[in-house]
Amino acid sequence: MDDLDNFYGRQFTEDQLPAEIQKQAQTYPAAVKKGNHWFCVRCSARIPFEAILPDGSYYCRDCLVFGRISTDMQLYFFPQKSFPPVHSLIWSGRLTSYQKQVSDALLASLKKRESVLIHAVTGAGKTEMIYKAVAYVIDQGGAVCVASPRIDVCIELYKRLTSAFSCLVTLLHGSSEPYRRSPLLIATTHQLLKFYQAFDLLIIDEVDAFPFIGNSMLYYAVNRCIREKGLKIFLTATPTAALERKVREGEIKKLYLARRFHGSPLVVPKTQWLGNLLKKMSRGRLPRKLIATIKRQRQSGFPLLLFFPIIEQGEELTAILRQYFPNEAIAHVSSQSGDRLKCVEDFRSGKIHILVSTTILERGVTFPKIDVYVLLAHHHLYTKSSLVQLAGRVGRSKVRSSGELIFFHSGVTKAIQKAISEIKEMNQKGGF
Repeated sequence: MDDLDNFYGRQFTEDQLPAEIQKQAQTYPAAVKKGNHWFCVRCSARIPFEAILPDGSYYCRDCLVFGRISTDMQLYFFPQKSFPPVHSLIWSGRLTSYQKQVSDALLASLKKRESVLIHAVTGAGKTEMIYKAVAYVIDQGGAVCVASPRIDVCIELYKRLTSAFSCLVTLLHGSSEPYRRSPLLIATTHQLLKFYQAFDLLIIDEVDAFPFIGNSMLYYAVNRCIREKGLKIFLTATPTAALERKVREGEIKKLYLARRFHGSPLVVPKTQWLGNLLKKMSRGRLPRKLIATIKRQRQSGFPLLLFFPIIEQGEELTAILRQYFPNEAIAHVSSQSGDRLKCVEDFRSGKIHILVSTTILERGVTFPKIDVYVLLAHHHLYTKSSLVQLAGRVGRSKVRSSGELIFFHSGVTKAIQKAISEIKEMNQKGGF
C-alpha cells in the first residue's frame, strides 16, 4: 500500500498531519475574506468577530469538531487517485421489472453525465437499484461514496453493500473504526467535510432527513467532496421542494417508482382517537384503549414498533409498558441511547418484542413482519414526510407484505391527512 493511500481525496489541518506528510500535500487558505467578513473554506460558515484567538486571528465554530480552522491557517489536501479497474458486483439477487427499469435508466443517465433524483416509495428496494450504477463507476477505477444523515442507515447500507461488492467497503461515522481508503465508502453526511474532490459518484440516501435537510453546511460539503466531473444521485421516498425545483429547472433528472419490490401496495394507516395518553402516563398508567389494542396485537406474535415523539418521556412510557406486559421484552431507543444499535439488532432478531422509538428509526431500517403504532401522531414533530416514513416501516417483507398500522392521536392534523393522502396516491400510481 502507498504510504499516502489513506490520505488521497481528503483535507486536513496542519496539526492533523505529521511533518513529513505535510511536505507531500497541496495547500489552500483555510478561510477567505469577503467584504468585512471571514468565511470558512471547509464548511462555508461565516466566522463571527467574537470568535477571536489571542493572536488576533478568528476561528470557525461550526466545524470545530473536525479540527480548529482559523483565518491565518492553511488546509492540506491530497488529490484523489484512481483505483485499479475491477469487476466489483457479486450480488446474485434479481430485480423486479420495475426496479430494473429504474436501474437501467439510472445507468443510462450516468453515461450521459446526468445527476439523478430517484423518488421511490418506502420499501421499493432503492439500494438494490443503485448497484449497477455503483459498479459502473468502481469497475473503471472510480471512487463512490454512499452517504446518509443517519448512522443507523449507514450501518444498514454497509452490511448490504459489503455482501454485494467484492471490493473493500469502508464505513465512516463519528464512532467508527479508523478510516481506510476504498473504492466504496459508506459515510454520514457530516463526514463529507473531511473530503475534497474525492468522489466520482456521490449517492445521498434519505436526502430529506434531519440533519441534512436545510443544512447549508452539508449541502456545501456535498458539492466540495465530488470531483470536477463527478455526479450525484439523490434517493428518497419524500422529495424536498428544493429537489423538485431542480428537476423542473432541468438541473437533475427524476426517476420514479411507486411500487414496493414485492408488488404489494403500501399499508394505509388507520387513525384512532387517544386523548389522554400524557395525563395517564403522569399517573403511571396508560389508557385502556391502548392497552387493549396492544394486548390484541401481542396475540399475533409479530414484533411491535411504537413510535413516541418525546425523548424525555420515552423511558417513562417503556417502564409503564413493562408493568402492563411483564412477560414481554421491551426496550426504548432514541438519539441519546448508548445501546441503540444493540437494541435495534435485538429487535430484528426477536430478542426484543416491543420497541419504543423516537423518529430516529423513521427511515432506512427494515424489520420483517412488524406492526407499527404511532403515539401522539398529532405532535408537531411529526411532519407529513416523517409520518409517511414511519408508515413505511410496515409491510416491507415478502413474508408479510401487510401489517397493522395505527396513528393514535387527539386530533387529526393536516400532516396526518396529507400523509394518508400521499400513501393512497402512491398506491394508485403503481409502477415506474
